[in-house]
Order: sequence, then structure tokens, then C-alpha cells
Amino acid sequence: MSAPRLVVHRDKELMAEAAAARLITRIVDAQSARGTASVVLTGGRNGNGLLAALGTAPARDAIDWSRLDLWWGDERFLPEGDPERNVTQAREALLDRVPLDPARVHAMPASDGPHGDDADAAAAAYAAELAAAAGPGDEGRVPSFDVLMLGVGPDTHVASLFPGLPAVRETGRTVVGVRQAPKPPPTRISLTLPAIGAAREVWLLAAGEDKAEAAAFALSGPDPVEAPAAGARGREHTLWLMDAAAASKLPAGLHPPVSA
Repeated sequence: MSAPRLVVHRDKELMAEAAAARLITRIVDAQSARGTASVVLTGGRNGNGLLAALGTAPARDAIDWSRLDLWWGDERFLPEGDPERNVTQAREALLDRVPLDPARVHAMPASDGPHGDDADAAAAAYAAELAAAAGPGDEGRVPSFDVLMLGVGPDTHVASLFPGLPAVRETGRTVVGVRQAPKPPPTRISLTLPAIGAAREVWLLAAGEDKAEAAAFALSGPDPVEAPAAGARGREHTLWLMDAAAASKLPAGLHPPVSA
């Protein structure tokens, strides 16, 4: 597991633009090296802001969109097309405007899909899809994602792993159903920390003053059961991408210079 590295930008708009440029570079490098790239998307305002910035980035056409696999870190277990689903928001922000291969867009199951309202069965199906995509050189039962992005919640949750809930303690399964989440909707599907830890790079996105205490706590080294963001580490790199507001409560020795 890699140690976190922090990059702080002046504001959330600049953070989104810089993260989008960084993501383009990572995807292009992976496609050059291996022919394909694999990215795990996150929802929320920061994840969708990054996708919107990616859509307007001058270099976006450097990506071969047909050779890009997209996965999700979590999903709200709602009917297909519901505006609150992460995949619906991602399609609106970017995905419907780029030439992706539909077979390589791996959305998590909806609550009106083949598994009905059984979140555990839906999670098991997604775990099986991940396992089928994993190659002989991949660790665990998931592909070695090139970049896995996570938004950081004000309570330090990442994906749908909330402090103290059973899902954050999971050590065996790669995908779980989550019930009684403290923010709506209460039923969700989420990657677990072992699945997150299989990624080459994990990027944690935090923007806004409401994320400042969460960032400071998660980066202080607590037990991931108390602060799930503390347990989100990539195999090669772990990157916290922040704006100045989210970094405002970091200890002086931890706070890097603000990027222009």
C-alpha cells in the first residue's frame, strides 16, 4: 500500500480541471503500455465535476474511448435511469458524449434489474463481473484498475463505506450490499476496501469547507473503521486531490503549497 500524497488547488474548479488533465495522461499512458485502460468512477459533486471538466478538456481526444473500461466504486440501489444513480449522472456529465464501447461500461445493477430489490444478489453479480475481467497478473478477484477515484464525504466515507457500518469491516468480498446508510438512499452497492486496494492508483477527491475536518482526520492515521478514507490506498500511488478549503484544517506540516 502506498503512502498518501497531497495536491492542493486554489478552488474546486481548478481542482477539477487539473484532475481531468491528470486522468487523461494516466489513461493515455496505460493504453500505450497495455492497449487498454481501466478506470473506476465516483459520483457526487466532485466526481461529476471532474467528468464535466474532462468533457471540455482540449486533450480529451487523445483517449481511445473504445479501449477504456469504466467501473463504479459504488451505486445508489435505485431503478435504472433514476436521476440519483451515479451512472445516470455520469452519462449526463460526459459518457453520452464520447464514443465508448457500451460493453466496456460496467454499471452496477439497478433495483429493477434481474436481481430485483436484492442488493446482496446485485453486489454478488457485480463481484462476478469484476472477477471475470481480472487477468492472471491481477491481484485478488478484480482487475488492476489504472485509476480508482473516490469522493470523500464529510464523515470520511468513501464509495458507500460509512464509518462503523459492516461494509467497511469486510475483508473477504469485493462488492457488498449496504443497508441503513446514514445518507439517502439507505440501500446501496459498494466496492470494499480490499477491492479498492487492488487499484494501481487511488485518487481521493475533496473540495469544499465541509470536507476539511474529514480530510484532516482521515490523514491523521485513524483506524479505517472510524474513517474509511484512511483505508483507501492504491498499490502504487495514493493521491489526495483537494481545494484550499478542504485542506484548510490540515496540520501545517502536512499542508503542501497550493498549486496555481
